[in-house]
Amino acid sequence: MVATQLKRFTEKVAFVTGAGSGIGRATALAFAREGASLVLADISEESNNATAKEIEEIGARAIAVRCDVADGEDVKSALAKGMESFGRLDIAFNNAGIEHQVKKLNETSEEEWDRVIRVNLRSVYICMKYQIDLMLRNGTGGAIVNTSSTAGFMAIQGQGAYCASKFGVTAISKVAALEHAKSNIRVNALCPGITDTAMMSRITGDTPHGIARVVAQEPIGRMGRPEEIAAAVLFLCSDDSLFTTGHAMVVDGGQSTGI
Repeated sequence: MVATQLKRFTEKVAFVTGAGSGIGRATALAFAREGASLVLADISEESNNATAKEIEEIGARAIAVRCDVADGEDVKSALAKGMESFGRLDIAFNNAGIEHQVKKLNETSEEEWDRVIRVNLRSVYICMKYQIDLMLRNGTGGAIVNTSSTAGFMAIQGQGAYCASKFGVTAISKVAALEHAKSNIRVNALCPGITDTAMMSRITGDTPHGIARVVAQEPIGRMGRPEEIAAAVLFLCSDDSLFTTGHAMVVDGGQSTGI
């Protein structure tokens, strides 16, 4: 049986941030194909609505909510709209994030540092804070996956703010996993390697030279596909991984294997 025939998430409700593009969109669509109802959160209304439309074409249910994931009131409102529409929260994929220009730490402005930490790390704290409250209230537990990165456990020159934010995501995922394990709330971090997304296009400049430069870091010889990262998220949120919590799962084509 192929994965697209499975229905592991029938009657489950999943909240996905950064759902308008890349890994977020691929994961939302994968959840929908396996029976989940979706609450889609993204700061871009146009792309978020496009994801919702694709989900509805699959025959699943979705609501799209404009949300600044680092703003507590926005997150609470998005979650409340999800509860109004579906009555529960079973799964959260906190995926929204940004990159920054390659530069040394002492050359990084305070404004750049604050922006990256706000979007990449504060947002995961804010989202988990209110998602866990809902899962505790429901009393049935749940699964949370937070997008970290290979930069969440290895240092990369010129990526000080990004590394700091992603190390932080890995850390608070593990802390939350310990704090709520007995409440049947599983929390894991996902650490993707180089993945073919709009963010990676900005990093490479979408030029043959830029693409070749990053692909050269991958032993597998290519970038990952968003759908491959989505498959790992679904595993971590499914009953196939009920004994997995506090884990930082690396999906990177071997990029970090030699470290």
